[in-house]
Amino acid sequence: MIFLSFKMAIKSICSNKLRSFLTMLGIIIGVVSLVVLVSLANGATGSITDSISSLGSNFLTVTISDDHNAPLYLEDLSELTELDAIDCAAPTSEVSATASSSYAEETTSIIGTTAAYASIRGLELTTGRFLMRPDNDNHTNVAVISADLATEVMGRINVVGESIQLDGREFQIIGVLTEDSSSLTSSSEDSESFQAYIPYTSLIRLSDSTSRKITTFCVSAEDDNMDAAEAAMEAFLLDRFDDDEDAYTLFNQSSIAEAMDSVTNTLALLLGGIAGISLLVGGIGIMNIMLVSVAERTREIGIRKAIGAGRRVIMLQFLMEALMVSLIGCLIGIGISWAILQAINIIGNLSYPMSPGVALLSIAFSLGIGVLFGSYPANKAAKMDPIHALRFS
Repeated sequence: MIFLSFKMAIKSICSNKLRSFLTMLGIIIGVVSLVVLVSLANGATGSITDSISSLGSNFLTVTISDDHNAPLYLEDLSELTELDAIDCAAPTSEVSATASSSYAEETTSIIGTTAAYASIRGLELTTGRFLMRPDNDNHTNVAVISADLATEVMGRINVVGESIQLDGREFQIIGVLTEDSSSLTSSSEDSESFQAYIPYTSLIRLSDSTSRKITTFCVSAEDDNMDAAEAAMEAFLLDRFDDDEDAYTLFNQSSIAEAMDSVTNTLALLLGGIAGISLLVGGIGIMNIMLVSVAERTREIGIRKAIGAGRRVIMLQFLMEALMVSLIGCLIGIGISWAILQAINIIGNLSYPMSPGVALLSIAFSLGIGVLFGSYPANKAAKMDPIHALRFS
């Protein structure tokens, strides 16, 4: 009976091709809106999440604005690693300088830090090594440079052992970062990242703006327990700075990812809701046309009832027709959505894949629309009095 109802529904749809297509148009537009908008939102979410993740999320950044005559020095950072939930700590001080060689020169960011910084920020090296404790102890003029800086100033990547001038002072290159690590603190994906990491004590000698008093440092959490690490740092800083919460700023990197997650999820729900309204409008169009179809086929309904067709059979016939209109419109909409996303990816050189989950959701939603808005016309047809239906002309 279901198969027969299916055949009759297809036959009815094909007999009125233009009207059927116009009826499907609302569903097609709704599905295209749902799939394309949610796919774009998901793609943007993934891109933003990847960018934030590339900056690292398992660390805290502390900026001290008032040390209350109890400043932190390099040797004091070792106390932090003795706290529960704190794994590593490293000072950071950044200045702008001119990096030059016999090949070229560029303005670069110089970051003064210690050995722990690489593990805290997840820096990876193409060649060489990162800073070590003796480099800070001995104020050694050594530098780890970004891949972009090596290429632009030195002319090639493999420059370990060679010298580079930083504001006129000669530093030996001991390592070169990978390109991914080089872009971690870049302000734009399209911009080049010129960075040099040198011992904190060497930066003190190089720049007057950096002193022995540490005003900015970062710490990593043990076992990725950011909440425990944040609580431990709060307690340490409050104790050191006379319970003055305004003496410092504690920034949890993972909070950015959580905030962005919340924003993009809300955006996806909002866009999905707007697209869902389009589908509801399409469902109203289906109900309207099905009511017209029931009125046009009143005599057919009367004849079928007169020869023994029950209420269930009549209702199934019209409900199946509404379902098929909705489902075919949905499938066409998914096909158009895929084509639109492919065009966006090719033209914009982007990557916005169509999520199978969104496609399945649109199919389920469209079937629900077909059942919801097809039930009333189908029920109206099923309840017709066969005598009155046969008299209809």
